[in-house]
Amino acid sequence: MISIKRRTFGVAAASIIALGAAFSAAAEQTHERIHFLIPGGAGGGWDGAARGVGEALTAAGIVGNASFENMSGGGGGLAFTYLIDNAASNAGTLMVQSTPLIIRGLTGEISQSFRDAVPIAGVLGDYAALVVPGDSPIETFADFLEAYQADPDAVATGGGSVPGGMDHLVASLVLEAAGLNAEDVQYIPYDAGGTAMAGLLSGEIQALSTGFSEAVEMAAAGEVRILGVTASERLADFPDVPTFAEQGADMEFVNWRGFFAAPGLPEDQADAYVSALQAMMETPEWEAVRARNGWTNIWYAGDDFTTFLTNQETEMRQMMMDLGFL
Repeated sequence: MISIKRRTFGVAAASIIALGAAFSAAAEQTHERIHFLIPGGAGGGWDGAARGVGEALTAAGIVGNASFENMSGGGGGLAFTYLIDNAASNAGTLMVQSTPLIIRGLTGEISQSFRDAVPIAGVLGDYAALVVPGDSPIETFADFLEAYQADPDAVATGGGSVPGGMDHLVASLVLEAAGLNAEDVQYIPYDAGGTAMAGLLSGEIQALSTGFSEAVEMAAAGEVRILGVTASERLADFPDVPTFAEQGADMEFVNWRGFFAAPGLPEDQADAYVSALQAMMETPEWEAVRARNGWTNIWYAGDDFTTFLTNQETEMRQMMMDLGFL
């Protein structure tokens, strides 16, 4: 069993920042328009991150207009291939990505890696969560563990990624941290977070491993119940949601979300994208979006982002081997 106590997966703790002294970029318009390419369907984590960043950029006046394109398929590989194959016409496009880019590259589900595009910046961290329907008899994480120990198949757990993908991996990490055998989990894959949530609400699955930001609005409406969040401490914006750590599963996971440009992008244009995102993160418009979604601010840009991705690839490979995913 891999030891995951007090380890942070996905984002180094030092990168989780308090804005203010961190940046000095001025919030002024640097782009007339940015087109966001989203490698998954509506309602998922990629979709929420791209649209949230676009909302903040335009509301703050840093970008004149933001447009969005959802392109599902191939575990995110279809959009990545499109960005690369049409690089010449995609100079005005930013593709959102996250930890699954590393995971799916390691498993061989996609042929591309972060090295095939231009890493611009990692800007936010999204904790993961385990949720059940609002009317589920499972009211707490302890209830879930009891049901899982009795019959893992009776608490089928879905996620918006393939078997061996990030949502499956997070569910396994939580169960391993609780002292259970995560290999017994009955994992049901969906194409994206939105369809996975629909599967939960329709009764196809009994629990859902998902991004915290994908669950907060549904929880506020009473449609789902969040059993735990993969933060080390309760989130200031959502203090009523317990962590897994306080419930006996001492682990932490933060899924980075960031942006990539097409290969061959001139350095000055890449720098302009970095400046726009950097300026955005100082604004009250971004703070409103961040708090609403329960995100954490992170910041990696340019070469630092590439170094972070390279290091995470090494760490994730070892962790996935320890858990039996590779």
